[in-house]
Amino acid sequence: MRLSLAGSFAQLAKKAEQGRASVTVSKEPVEKPPLEIYKLGNQHLRNPANRIRKVDGSMRDLAKNMLTSMYSAKGIGLAAPQVGIEKRILVIDLDIDNPATPPHIFINPEITSSSASIDTYEEGCLSIPGVYLDVIRPSSIKLSFRDEMGRPKKMSADGLLARCIQHEIDHLNGILFVDRVTNQESLLKELKDNGFDYKDVHAMK
Repeated sequence: MRLSLAGSFAQLAKKAEQGRASVTVSKEPVEKPPLEIYKLGNQHLRNPANRIRKVDGSMRDLAKNMLTSMYSAKGIGLAAPQVGIEKRILVIDLDIDNPATPPHIFINPEITSSSASIDTYEEGCLSIPGVYLDVIRPSSIKLSFRDEMGRPKKMSADGLLARCIQHEIDHLNGILFVDRVTNQESLLKELKDNGFDYKDVHAMK
């Protein structure tokens, strides 16, 4: 009886230990990131991503490669379509200079509610480097998603995290932050100054 009980506890402990598994990589930039981040004008950025049916080791490997590529580009968020992969997964880390802070990994994220209050804040994007413009978004959100182990999760977010999640979920739907810029004159100037074509903002929607 005790042996059996001890065995059961051992199994539970092992399962709990597995449940704490997470995806972590070095935050130091690498010379050759595993994934190329596509830039404005690439059709991949306009293709809606597909829902992930199974969260397995390949998804965790993808998350690791996305994080390494994001850190190497000094970014705080990256969605799979930005690296040419049409899957609904994104990674975020608002504390890229602190190795002890774990990143966020969101699989099949869905915003379930947004606040009535809105904020205007300057945004940038790894797919449109050098361009920074004001975008209006809800101040806070609630969302559901699965983590890197496939576990269903819910969370609330506000401030920069809420904005970053909304920005990256837009990528999953083929939307770029420049699509939401209301000051078209500033948009045209910023794109031109950084070597991008204004027509690419609207041509592939």
